[in-house]
Amino acid sequence: MAGHSHWANIQHKKGIADSKRGKVWSKLSRLIIIAARSGGGDPVMNLRLRYAIDKARAISMPKDNIERAIRRGTGEAEGISFEELVYEGFGSAGTAIVVDLLTDNRNRSNGEIRKIFEKGGGNMGAPGCAAHFFDRKGVFIIQAKGVDEENLMSIALDAGADDVQSEGGKFTVTCDPSSFSKVQEALGKNSIATESSEITMVPKVTVDVDAESARKINNLLEALDDHDDVQNVHCNMNMSAEVMAELEKS
Repeated sequence: MAGHSHWANIQHKKGIADSKRGKVWSKLSRLIIIAARSGGGDPVMNLRLRYAIDKARAISMPKDNIERAIRRGTGEAEGISFEELVYEGFGSAGTAIVVDLLTDNRNRSNGEIRKIFEKGGGNMGAPGCAAHFFDRKGVFIIQAKGVDEENLMSIALDAGADDVQSEGGKFTVTCDPSSFSKVQEALGKNSIATESSEITMVPKVTVDVDAESARKINNLLEALDDHDDVQNVHCNMNMSAEVMAELEKS
């Protein structure tokens, strides 16, 4: 899980600055529109929509914004048509990178994402070149303090989770995306708070990097994540405790 948790932890530590909150809301509006368009506007019946709404609520996106996005997705209100794309490539030290996008202009996104890769010392590759290094999983991060491991494991596995791991004072629960809602509901019913919960790409294999490469990769990932069309960025880098400490100094 190290490859997932490093990039995720960096994002969580940064938080959402007020200046970026509007951009994040815009990205989540697209996610809600796509989900509602593909599965309807009822989050009870449309699990993908429920997941998108939960993500929006987690960062205090206004209810009006959420409802407007749903109406656009179902066709009740006019809106721009978005297309789902996945771009793949490599960063420093041969790290694999997968980028999920929602865009209204494929050609523009292609050129801009390619340029970000090149400027960041990486290169965008052909479809399939990097995705095979990952599995799509539901991932829940839980602070270990006050949580009984055996109890957590029983609750999570009974709800359909694949695994529960302990690392660095936290538990990581993983599951198939189809079981995400059931595991999320089970944790909530048992008052087990999650630090984060998401459906993401988990590396099958990771690449160890030194501080210089890690810094370059982080800069590339942040530049990709900052692009308006980008929803998620996944990377299989692995940083040692020493490299993490070195990065935190700068």
